[in-house]
Amino acid sequence: MRLAASLLLLVIATPLMAEPKQLNLYNWADYVAPQALARFQAETGIRVKYDTFDSTEVLESKLLTGGSGYDLVFPASSGLARAIQAGALQPVGELKHAGNLDAELLAKLASVDPGNRFGVPYTWGTVGLGLNRQALEQRLPGVALDSLDLLFRPEYASKLKDCGIAVLDSPQEVIAIALNYLGKAPYSNAAEDLEAARALLAGLQANLRYVGSARHIDDLANGSLCLALTYTGDAGMAAARAVEAGQPFEVVYRIPREGTLIWFDTMAIPADAPNPEAARAFIDFMLQPEAIAELSNALFFANANAAATPLLDEAVRGDPDIYPPAAVRERLFPEQVQGPREQRQRTRLWTTFRSQY
Repeated sequence: MRLAASLLLLVIATPLMAEPKQLNLYNWADYVAPQALARFQAETGIRVKYDTFDSTEVLESKLLTGGSGYDLVFPASSGLARAIQAGALQPVGELKHAGNLDAELLAKLASVDPGNRFGVPYTWGTVGLGLNRQALEQRLPGVALDSLDLLFRPEYASKLKDCGIAVLDSPQEVIAIALNYLGKAPYSNAAEDLEAARALLAGLQANLRYVGSARHIDDLANGSLCLALTYTGDAGMAAARAVEAGQPFEVVYRIPREGTLIWFDTMAIPADAPNPEAARAFIDFMLQPEAIAELSNALFFANANAAATPLLDEAVRGDPDIYPPAAVRERLFPEQVQGPREQRQRTRLWTTFRSQY
């Protein structure tokens, strides 16, 4: 009887023991190198279920309402801040490879995640100018291509209207950049400062083709746009696609000389994650230099892993608009946590601006 009972327990337990661990991951499409995913699964035995979102709003909705079923999510630093405030995340805890992270970048991210407890920086970059170099040089000979004057001075923007100008559909980021351009604090809530930003954006409207996200990557690559206020990596992807298509022009990215926003995409664990240990294992895996270097080389996004720099292609690590020098980094301001009232003020301003598009 004892033997039969033991065999019965073994039969019952075996399927449970054989059930593979699973990591439920929620990320942008193609935002982890496929070979890195394969290595992680082979090394850990943890199967990865990779679901994708196509906007930060979709991610935040799932994260803030709870019960998403995801173990690891990839919020931008602004979304990270809101999730922390809402109690929607759990601390990441100790990580074996955390020492590979760039201390200066961790300090900037700490503006929204004090003590770097909830978010691990994944990639980072700036919001700047993606442009068709030949189109701009033809229309604005001798004008600096690394200045937000191209957008905000009507005498310049009007000469680019025919070839197309686009701006990110991101109120918190664009309004902060506009305020900084005007010499004001990027996160000022003074009524006169916000009015100045409103007037600056209103002056752009007559020369703007559209406000949007992602669409401008292909439009820069195929020549439908010549200037976009965009993310580093988006401009890099547009540049690569233009080369692949044999276009007779060059898409380049420039960090504005006036200074701009530094953004982070992060790795974070929802408070109700079903498998938080699998999430921590993946975070630690991605903190290894080889795994994150593959992503930067493919997508032209800088990463926050100092140990990965020697593994980057020269075209990536040697590009000062992807990995800016110290003097430029000093002019980059991080995102700042704002309260609901302040966010509503900026959302109203933005709604008025983009109502024509």
